[in-house]
Amino acid sequence: MDDLGAQLRQARTEAGVTLASIAARTSYSASHLSNVESGRRTATPDIVLAYARALGDPDVRRRHLLQAATIGPIAANELIRSGFTAALAGRRDSEDRWRDRVEQYGRDYMEIGADSLQSRLASDLVVLQQQLDSPTMWATAARALTTYGKTTKDPTEAIGWYDTARIAADRSGDLAVRVWVRGRAAIALAYEGAALPVAKRYADEAIALSDRPSLGRLQALMARAHVAAGRGDIGGAITADEDARRIFDQTAFPDGEISDAAVPAWRMATFRSMLYARLGMVGPGEQAQTDADRLRPSALTRFATHIELHRALMMAKSGDRSGGLAYARRAWAMLPAERRSQTLGLVLQEVERAARKPA
Repeated sequence: MDDLGAQLRQARTEAGVTLASIAARTSYSASHLSNVESGRRTATPDIVLAYARALGDPDVRRRHLLQAATIGPIAANELIRSGFTAALAGRRDSEDRWRDRVEQYGRDYMEIGADSLQSRLASDLVVLQQQLDSPTMWATAARALTTYGKTTKDPTEAIGWYDTARIAADRSGDLAVRVWVRGRAAIALAYEGAALPVAKRYADEAIALSDRPSLGRLQALMARAHVAAGRGDIGGAITADEDARRIFDQTAFPDGEISDAAVPAWRMATFRSMLYARLGMVGPGEQAQTDADRLRPSALTRFATHIELHRALMMAKSGDRSGGLAYARRAWAMLPAERRSQTLGLVLQEVERAARKPA
């Protein structure tokens, strides 16, 4: 059977596992899972991984399920082979080693291509998901899954991984991680201008969980600002930006910090540059762009292209549509293909839409 839902049903029945048992491992009801098995609902990554864990030892069924769960342009066979070779060989690093590895992925995300990072991270996730036996490991998995979502090429696919990360974060019981995962997912989607209702939901969840100043809350507030901008709510966008800046003053990272899990001044300026470009507000936009270029580590050429695309968007929003479009396309062409990202592609599309909009 080629249908994933049918494969899940066959594997479950062969293993003698009930729908109620699978439901207990997810946020979904048994009736929803029944719909997944019958093909009426999508088998999201968190559901597939829940089936994989429920089926016990890493036998043939589990390998097939994990292969089916591998979404994206990666070599699934090689992923499963490397991941299970490590797992069956008994590789079990300490919680500290896993945390260090995931933190390294956050640093690597800033400097290398998504495809290379995705295949490495996916292989580790195959092993990590078999070691979720403590709150710390659930928290580590939540961070890894969030980063993995950012390496995908489609916002809908990314949302599936962000939802899985939220479940893992909740299992950890770590409030800071629960807020961070939601805030990071929110700003990722909102900055791209993608799935704004989902971005707002993630941001609202993060803000409701805790009112303490934190990186997660900062990113959630910035996401709110971008959602408001995307909906044409200038006042709401500016208010959320001001709220985020107050949190930033209490939580800022050192300027030289290079990690997806950090927001130093150059990255905050990048968020704000996109916000005010999107609003067509030249003064604060140009100031944020200047700050980002001045403070950003020189190695982060991809993020320099972000600022160039923001300038192009501001040109298009301010009336120079053809000039803005040409500027954006030059900036895109100058960045090597292997360093481009889904996010940059979506920003380029936003410039193109602004250039086509009637005066």
